Amino acid sequence: MSMNTTYLTRAGYKKLKDELEYLKGTKRREISALIGEARAHGDISENAEYDAAKEAQAHVERKIAELEVKLARVRILEDEDLPDDKVYIGARVKLYDCQADAEVCYLLVSQEEADFKEGKISTTAPVGKALLGREVGDSVKVKTPNGLKEYEILEITRK
Repeated sequence: MSMNTTYLTRAGYKKLKDELEYLKGTKRREISALIGEARAHGDISENAEYDAAKEAQAHVERKIAELEVKLARVRILEDEDLPDDKVYIGARVKLYDCQADAEVCYLLVSQEEADFKEGKISTTAPVGKALLGREVGDSVKVKTPNGLKEYEILEITRK
């Protein structure tokens, strides 16, 4: 897997594509209107509203450029031929949390899609890294910000 490639699910790809369209359309128009209003107030050399609008515009343009680069190097995970018996990006993993005596389920995704509240963890996060390449029955010990965690892999699925 290339470092220049961004691996996303179809939903993750759509989310980034939608964000790009929003920024290029609606957000650009909003900022343009703010700049126009600020200019209407007269001298722009000491106009805080104008400076804030121009700063917001620069931020949006940076975000647009970043999204365009990511989207240009996307590979959709569903199109990849990854084994079902090992943990790789795109795998849903059911784990037994030894300390909490509970089962947890995570979907391993790229950094761009990670959302802990939704159970999506990045392959670059400590738990995600520790799980990569592992199989059902394997135990992993992971140093996390909350201390050492131990998990046993119960199930690996895709989709």
